[in-house]
Amino acid sequence: MAWFTDRHCFLLAVMLYGIATVYSVFLWRKGFRRDDWVNYFLFAAGVALHTAAMIKRGLTLHSCPVNNLYEATTFLLWALGLASLVYALLPKFKFICAFAAPLLFTVGVFALMPALDPPHGPKPEFSGALRSLHAATILQAYGAFGLAAVAALMFLVQQHDLKVHKLRALLSFLPSIQRLEMITTRLVMVGFVLLTIGLTAGSQMPRHEGESYFADAKVIWSMLIWFVYLESLAAHKIFGRSPRRFAAGVIMAFLFLLMTFWITNLLSPLHHSQNLNPTPTNSAPTSASVPPAIHSFSFADRQ
Repeated sequence: MAWFTDRHCFLLAVMLYGIATVYSVFLWRKGFRRDDWVNYFLFAAGVALHTAAMIKRGLTLHSCPVNNLYEATTFLLWALGLASLVYALLPKFKFICAFAAPLLFTVGVFALMPALDPPHGPKPEFSGALRSLHAATILQAYGAFGLAAVAALMFLVQQHDLKVHKLRALLSFLPSIQRLEMITTRLVMVGFVLLTIGLTAGSQMPRHEGESYFADAKVIWSMLIWFVYLESLAAHKIFGRSPRRFAAGVIMAFLFLLMTFWITNLLSPLHHSQNLNPTPTNSAPTSASVPPAIHSFSFADRQ
């Protein structure tokens, strides 16, 4: 089908890497060696789709697809994924897919940013990394906070079961409360680091003359989210906030994020589509200006 492009294949591969990552985090309660074949086949399916994406792009270009940042990144990820599959067949390396899946998922989300895959010109083009880094890390931070909220909810359910129905808690399929607390804390830490990187990258992006990064509504909101999670981590790890209060705080912080995200996005001039590639106020646009369609968030074929 003509509409099913190499980018669609790679998107599906990244989704499978993400499922394998979530499976590794939430279902392996007794170390990385349990149920590793399920994760292996999820990972293998992702690599198969990744391979199809590489082949489709290569046949389109009639050459090895390494002409921009998207192609170079996907090529390196494909080599890493293929090597991980081979090594995972060895008894001592069964755990390797559990570590490779989060890496391929994280870098894969970054690679999917449209700015990394401009239309092919007469020479290779390796630009757009800063904008893509900002978008990818911010989105992944939100994803980590969402997973942390799920783990926190599981923690509260499991803790309630231990207090009220001890037998049901012992027979539950949920991980132990100690493991859930650890997962929640680490996911919040990962999200906090990603959010910090994303905000820093955003502050370095070009803007229209007179536009202030730290006066933008979305940036102010993001800084508020940053401080909320920083306070939660500090209170829990340094000042001894109880795991129950920490879990409840993580859930409420993510609910606040969900309810206010689109409002602040609409109030943000810096995040409107026409401002993705600002033109300096002292220069007039020319006929050679890049058309906005190039930067649309679409997975259409870019031949």
